[in-house]
Amino acid sequence: MGINIVTATYNRKNLLPRLYLSLTEQINKNFTWLVVDDGSSDGTENLISEYIAENKIHIVYLLKKNGGKHTALNLAIKNSNSDYIFFVDSDDILPSNSIEVLYKKLDLISKREDYDSIAGVCGLKSDLNFRIVGNQLEKEMVCNYLDYRYKYEIRGDKAEAFKTSILKQYVFPEFNGEKFCPEGLIWNRISQDYKMFFFNEIVYNCEYQNDGLTFNSIELRKRSPNATLLYYYELAQSNINIKYKIRALLNFWRFYYLTDQKKITKEINVPKGVLSMTLNFLFFIFQKFLK
Repeated sequence: MGINIVTATYNRKNLLPRLYLSLTEQINKNFTWLVVDDGSSDGTENLISEYIAENKIHIVYLLKKNGGKHTALNLAIKNSNSDYIFFVDSDDILPSNSIEVLYKKLDLISKREDYDSIAGVCGLKSDLNFRIVGNQLEKEMVCNYLDYRYKYEIRGDKAEAFKTSILKQYVFPEFNGEKFCPEGLIWNRISQDYKMFFFNEIVYNCEYQNDGLTFNSIELRKRSPNATLLYYYELAQSNINIKYKIRALLNFWRFYYLTDQKKITKEINVPKGVLSMTLNFLFFIFQKFLK
């Protein structure tokens, strides 16, 4: 069993040293740090070369033309030969027992009869003071990601380690000129066929940067309309509570009108399914309030 810690990075030379330090301090060093440089211009390549020369942990470095985090993740997944991929952002760090805990959970699910139906494991993220991001389940559980988010209503970013073989089946869509794609689009697609093992231990410490994806998500979604609309369209079609279906449709129309509609491809530009769902929900609400 092996783990690739995948980090997509862009001009984060100033933050990478603390992540690297946290990796060198792991109790279990049976992993490869796969760094995908999304066209940095701040000397990231030289920094990673220095880390490779130190030979404290196994590092693989890939350089590509800037295209957005999702394109970097696609390249990492394509080039990964480990059993599992653990996504870790360049501005975050790992507790010293993170990899050790992951291996214990991965060993646990490998003994389950339903192992083939489980895509991976998911633990908790905290801030740098170990305050949990969002909320958590009352106990460990196996369910799909959509139920985790929309049935049990678990909020906040989490730390996922997926089977590499499964991720290779679900690549991020890449649209010309778009540098953002919601990771939830792929997690939701995986949920149609696989479950996850969710546990309540912190394996990831994060710090949200002012120039990061989280703080700039609205602008990023506006500038990447095809991936954004595809995400909300598929979410609205998923087997989730009707209130979340309605919310997904509202967000679809919100970003449809916020963006330059000329950039939207014909395949995504108001699919018939969206119009049909919208009319059905309007009719549902109309009936509900007339009673």
